[in-house]
Amino acid sequence: MNIKKDDKVVVLSGKDKGKEGKVLSADPKGGKLIVEGVNVATKHQKPKNQQDQGGIIKTETPIYACKVMVVCPKCGKPTRIAHKITDGKKVRVCKCAAPNCKGGSNELWQICLL
Repeated sequence: MNIKKDDKVVVLSGKDKGKEGKVLSADPKGGKLIVEGVNVATKHQKPKNQQDQGGIIKTETPIYACKVMVVCPKCGKPTRIAHKITDGKKVRVCKCAAPNCKGGSNELWQICLL
């Protein structure tokens, strides 16, 4: 899974299509993410003791990672992720075709690191 915690993503399909949010948690084994403000469900909660207050609580529920795309921090457009090895480390690289992100017209890899 190419998406990590604290990435900014945009939803591609479903009832929340087009919404942007920050990834709160990622579950690589299940292939799901919890995104801030996306796929919100209401939960009816009873008070646990006399001091607590019950009521209807809104909470984010997980969505599949294939339904979101990472937003490039440089140009602000949804983009795919590539991996490049630099200085012996594997880094995530933006593959967007925006002219301000591109390192050069003949380069395969963009200079926009995520």
